[in-house]
Amino acid sequence: MRPGEIVVAVEQVCALIEEQFPEWSDLPVVALPLSGTDNALFRLGDRLTARLPRAPWAVDQVATDVAWLPRLAPHLPVPVPAPVAVGRPGADYPWPWTVVPWLEGRNPQAGEELVGLAVDLAGFVRAMITIEPMGGPVKDGIERGVPLGWRDELTRRSIAALGDRIDGRAVGAAWDEAMAADEWPGPPVWLHGDLLEGNLLVDRGRLTGVIDFGGLGRGDPAVELRPAWSLFDARARVAYREALGFDEATWARGWGWVLSVSLYWLADLWDSISPDDREETIRYIDHVVRHRHD
Repeated sequence: MRPGEIVVAVEQVCALIEEQFPEWSDLPVVALPLSGTDNALFRLGDRLTARLPRAPWAVDQVATDVAWLPRLAPHLPVPVPAPVAVGRPGADYPWPWTVVPWLEGRNPQAGEELVGLAVDLAGFVRAMITIEPMGGPVKDGIERGVPLGWRDELTRRSIAALGDRIDGRAVGAAWDEAMAADEWPGPPVWLHGDLLEGNLLVDRGRLTGVIDFGGLGRGDPAVELRPAWSLFDARARVAYREALGFDEATWARGWGWVLSVSLYWLADLWDSISPDDREETIRYIDHVVRHRHD
């Protein structure tokens, strides 16, 4: 556990439901495996999920989900977890929390036939891009979706910190190439910001839902290209690229984002992650460098 992180027990969730939403108090509460980094999830009957932040840095997402997901959902081609109720602190739990619909599906796995998913996910990204701004939050600082150049210093510092643990020359050349790409020419668009396989739901190879909008905001859509390398094989990557219709500069910024996030994570957490995680991330970085033009 990281500093500030808490454990949320089934008994606490039952008490919160009993106190704040008695109409659901007869529904069974079942803890779901911890697959993400920020929230504890509990199945509430057959149709609902209680979603409770388990660290201070995840609390702001409650307000973001409540404010924006109900407004975005009608414009999207698949369901998203728009909150149906908002809970308050209680039962020794310190923060606001939400109840969202249970969305059917499972997470996709690398190595499966994912061309259909690639096309569907591109449709989701295109739908997000076309939604009116509605005054939504614009990415700033070094968040995913800001102009990639804003992360240049951070990324070069990460490359230097990793030293000979990575192929610094090849990674540096790839990063230079990404930095030379033109910036996104249009206004900031709506982004999910974290399209990892754990945030995608599929059934029989097709997209059925997208979850965990902790990275929601408006910015450069190049960050949505991450699945091209983190999940898709060469065929699915081509299908994703063609269905998105992004230009060469956006594609370059896309793999630049993958490198930047991975390098920073690896350099920052080198001493606290397992050797297997280190080696896997190094292989991933090498994969992106070698296949960035595929």
